[in-house]
Amino acid sequence: MNRVLVVEDERSMRDLLALMLRKEGYGVETADGGVQATSRLAKEGFDLVITDVSMPGMTGLELLRHVRRTSPDASVILMTAYGTKETAIEALNEGAAYYVEKPFDLDEMKVVVKKTLDQKRIASENADLKSENRGLKAELQGRYRFDGLVGKSAKMRTIFQLIERVAGTGSTIMISGESGTGKELIARAIHYNSGRGDRAFVSINCGALPDELLESELFGHMKGSFTGAVATKKGLFEVADGGTIFLDEIGETSPATQIKLLRVLQERTIRRVGGTEEIPVDVRVITATNQDLDAMVREKRFREDLFYRINVIPIRMPALREKPEDIPALAEHFLEKCRAAMGKTLQGISEEAMVHLEGYAWPGNVRELENVIERAVALEAGDVIGAESLPRELRSGRPESGIDLETHLEDLRRRYMVEAMERCHGVQTRAAEFLGMTFRSFRYFAKKYGLTRGEPGGSGDALDEGGELDQEAV
Repeated sequence: MNRVLVVEDERSMRDLLALMLRKEGYGVETADGGVQATSRLAKEGFDLVITDVSMPGMTGLELLRHVRRTSPDASVILMTAYGTKETAIEALNEGAAYYVEKPFDLDEMKVVVKKTLDQKRIASENADLKSENRGLKAELQGRYRFDGLVGKSAKMRTIFQLIERVAGTGSTIMISGESGTGKELIARAIHYNSGRGDRAFVSINCGALPDELLESELFGHMKGSFTGAVATKKGLFEVADGGTIFLDEIGETSPATQIKLLRVLQERTIRRVGGTEEIPVDVRVITATNQDLDAMVREKRFREDLFYRINVIPIRMPALREKPEDIPALAEHFLEKCRAAMGKTLQGISEEAMVHLEGYAWPGNVRELENVIERAVALEAGDVIGAESLPRELRSGRPESGIDLETHLEDLRRRYMVEAMERCHGVQTRAAEFLGMTFRSFRYFAKKYGLTRGEPGGSGDALDEGGELDQEAV
């Protein structure tokens, strides 16, 4: 029930308004002037204050200002028998919802009161909705800004900076990289950090659909345009209007589809299959490919004009083997994700297991790493993920030929580490950087090979705990 405070020094008018409003279902209190009204406002909350302008002690305009300061959520309607245009303007400028001149019709006042309270309710609902939308947008931005794009390597920091620079431009972007490197996550990060972040993000794998179906999915179709088209259907470009469309594996599209995509990018209109109407669309296009489109253009397998249209801002996602320093953070991220999903209480990943993760080539990139961690979380019965919970191929490099490749590689690694230590004057962190290894891996293998204080093996082998060369030991 809305609560209304009627402020009027003339008792008959005050009682009449109170009676009328109570019959309309409002909770009504009255005050004989501004002083009594401020006292009531200090003790109770009201949705609406109806006040006369001309009152002894405190005018209606003064009461209006008081309400705006102390009860900003309350709406105010002013009444006067001596209305002037200037007073009305001043009242509205001070924040009054309406200005009513006496004498007025009671039905008219009912309408004004209802309209004022309806407007207040709608404004409140809109404020709540905007707050909810801001919260959802912040959640989405938090989810896609760097989640899944975890990394501290120089390559990933460069990509994060590029996302922040290009997100708001609206330019067409092409993301290249091997399968499993996180190209769609990049596209989502760009979308949710742009001005289009509260609109649709639509994704489609162009290589997963036959040409005829892909055209219908992208541009829509008219009823009866082909067998099975029982109703008119919007395409994904229309669905994404105002937002972003992500065309994954664009290199898989046919020449016919490439022509239609080029036309959309040039004209910013689409035509449904079987239709004649040109439908304007406001869509940001982000594409992705794991193929060499430059080579495909040279081989006439991809349209050159479309390539230049989609390659306005190129972003290359590095393979996981190119940024091994990101593996620990990614592994911990996926561990946390899988642990929560499976209700496990694993505390972390053992050093031995982490070394195996860092030493693997990861042909399936980040997606393969996530799958390996999910498997390990499911299988591990202890408190931490151990090496035994990892797939065999991560733990052994020995081929079936019988050649002891693993031992040979171990010997090569040891010799390179010794040489690196000599070049870097015994500083482990520099030696690890020189070899492109993480310090965790370097430290693990240094201990494994006996490259520690007091162990024989050359001038580079005697290391103190801080990673410096121990001069006494050599």
